[in-house]
Amino acid sequence: MTAEPDVIVIGAGVIGLSAAIAAQARGLSVVVLDREGPAAGASAGNAGAFAFTDILPLASPGILRKAPKWLIDPLGPLTVAPAYALKIAPWMFRFWRACAPSRVAHSVAAQTALMDLSKAELEPFLERTGTKPMMRKDGNLQVYEGEAEFKTSLAGWRAREEHGIEFRHLEAAGIAEIQPGLAPRFTHGTFTPGWYSIADPKLYTLALADHFRAKGGTIERAEVTALKPIEPGVAVYSADGRMQRAGQVVLAAGAFSHRIARTIGERIPLETERGYNTTLPSDAFNLRTQITFGGHGFVVTRLSTGIRVGGAVELGGLDLPPNFRRSEAMLRKAQSFLPGLKPEGGVQWMGFRPSLPDSLPAIGRARATPRVIYAFGHGHLGLTQSAGTARLVGDLLTGSALAIDIASFSPQRF
Repeated sequence: MTAEPDVIVIGAGVIGLSAAIAAQARGLSVVVLDREGPAAGASAGNAGAFAFTDILPLASPGILRKAPKWLIDPLGPLTVAPAYALKIAPWMFRFWRACAPSRVAHSVAAQTALMDLSKAELEPFLERTGTKPMMRKDGNLQVYEGEAEFKTSLAGWRAREEHGIEFRHLEAAGIAEIQPGLAPRFTHGTFTPGWYSIADPKLYTLALADHFRAKGGTIERAEVTALKPIEPGVAVYSADGRMQRAGQVVLAAGAFSHRIARTIGERIPLETERGYNTTLPSDAFNLRTQITFGGHGFVVTRLSTGIRVGGAVELGGLDLPPNFRRSEAMLRKAQSFLPGLKPEGGVQWMGFRPSLPDSLPAIGRARATPRVIYAFGHGHLGLTQSAGTARLVGDLLTGSALAIDIASFSPQRF
């Protein structure tokens, strides 16, 4: 680095790069540091959805009802790795408290505000970065096994309806019209036409990196280990012994962010939802829309690079080895749910989703210094909320009026 930049962004995933581009667009010089390089983490292997209708938090009474059944199955939609159970207990207690109805209502309101902002910012952001051709508007189909499961979902749909989200409920004939080839066990469904997606999340994130570089930005590989407030900025220390300085720092290192925040005295209860998937060849199934199998905790998505089967939640931290039996279990279920699906030739993946107990991200300034801005903890919604988060980070970096109230996303709320 030849000159001290205005901003160092830590993290070259979709949140970090979007924030870097937003800062760059406001005339700031920006350097991005990442331990592996662009699109190396969850930004590469997600389902590719801009899930603006997904306003209901994971922390909710509905999850509490399902959790005991799910936890019995070690390969099911929600599991806690036995070797990690004791360590995650304090986070699970906070998660349980966040499931109280009053807290859920607060989370829904906050999530909706961030979703509305992110949706409004998305298409202009795609236009500016030359990535608009990668956007798709194919909708999403959530399917249910029987009337009882469908009726259980209705409270969530009423909440979405109150926020102006368009959807329509379907029975077997309507499901088949939108997506032929589903097993008859799925008797009810709900189609959300306003569900956007990206052609491939890794290619999109790499395209953002290319745009950032083309506008004069620098991306360096560096494993950031510590921050230190200095006058008049922030010192950033890396594992290779380097120290770099900037006027401000944006910490957007995903699931690793809390380790770095701890070096300036901030203890943020960030945990890791380990996500699994298998990406099959493009001809594996004639998929017309993304399908959500909510009762089984996974989705099937059509990407430009293949058919991706993935999802579920494994709470197991950053250090345990992957358990790809989870990918295999989801693929077997997908075969039975989509009888024409060809399971051969798939590529397995596991990545870390950064998750806070109340399902809301941390967006705001550090306690130790206003020159460090946090932007992490988006859970399943990093791609979805990337453009909105970038707008807020840009506002914070330049002292502009914030687009929405961010008190609910305060990193100090715990």
